[in-house]
Amino acid sequence: MTLSYSHAHKSGSGTTEVVAVLIAIIEGVAKVLTVDEGKLLPNGPLMPLHRSLQAGVRQWVEEQTHQPLGYMEQLYTFVDTNRRNIDGHALVYVSYLGLVPEMQTIRRQSQAVWRDWFDYFPWENHLNGAPELIASAIVPELLAWADRADAVTARRRRQRICLCWGVNCPKALKNDVQNVQVSWVAEHVLLRYEMLYEAGLIPESPDYQPNKLPSDWALIIGAPMYYDHRRVIATAISRIRAKIEYQPLIFGLMPNEFTLSQLQQSVEALSGVPLHKQNFRRLLESQNLVMPTGKSSTNQRGRPAKLYRFCHDIELQSLLMDSKLPKRN
Repeated sequence: MTLSYSHAHKSGSGTTEVVAVLIAIIEGVAKVLTVDEGKLLPNGPLMPLHRSLQAGVRQWVEEQTHQPLGYMEQLYTFVDTNRRNIDGHALVYVSYLGLVPEMQTIRRQSQAVWRDWFDYFPWENHLNGAPELIASAIVPELLAWADRADAVTARRRRQRICLCWGVNCPKALKNDVQNVQVSWVAEHVLLRYEMLYEAGLIPESPDYQPNKLPSDWALIIGAPMYYDHRRVIATAISRIRAKIEYQPLIFGLMPNEFTLSQLQQSVEALSGVPLHKQNFRRLLESQNLVMPTGKSSTNQRGRPAKLYRFCHDIELQSLLMDSKLPKRN
């Protein structure tokens, strides 16, 4: 059966499916592991032989991708009433977030492919400033969607657009949001995706009508995925972007030794926004996150850069996060 972007599926007898969002920083780029030519995340039904949800997701990931897994956490659970099994029961959808250091990524031993997550969410890449597509294409289409509603709904939609996308509000709304700082909030990935879905501006939405959109809209809106898998990735990105602000989650994606430039580039890849070099290093120093190894990197041009590792306290925190990521000797 050919899968559609809006919930068509191969019906089975189970009622629970598990899906994994595996994230890695590969050559300074945040990537997600996909199957089926980038249209699906590793997934499968929960079987009676699985002693837990996590055991189920680990089995399906290893079977479909041959990617060994370390740290994982449950991400998102919902009942998808648009997808039903052969008995007519709605599916419970359980997703997990996993972190993979680059040295552990497998790229050629399976049909799985590591994809740049900005392929799916091009509007989230602010490393070189806000993408032009937000102001020139996405926001105008969202405002047109807002204007098609009744007066009260239209006003609320326009307020949401301003707040979610960090854009200047129309004059009629300035009094309503004058006490709210309107700026781009990196971790609002899921809110932005949900708004595009609600407005029928992405192929996964049942209201999507490409014939009523600009001819280049497919390039603007990113690569679609089957089922709700792009929504699950949006949830994972939101979770990571929020957690790196208060928890050293980045440790699970870095090699055992790294330069400060590599660490900053990895954090920028996750957040999608550039960081001030000196402020970033002052923050590392004030929080005692890293310590020098006494060695220098020889893998780059110019003057060798000092190598660092995470402090012992950070590694202890990784134990509390149930990390099983293998360490390089």
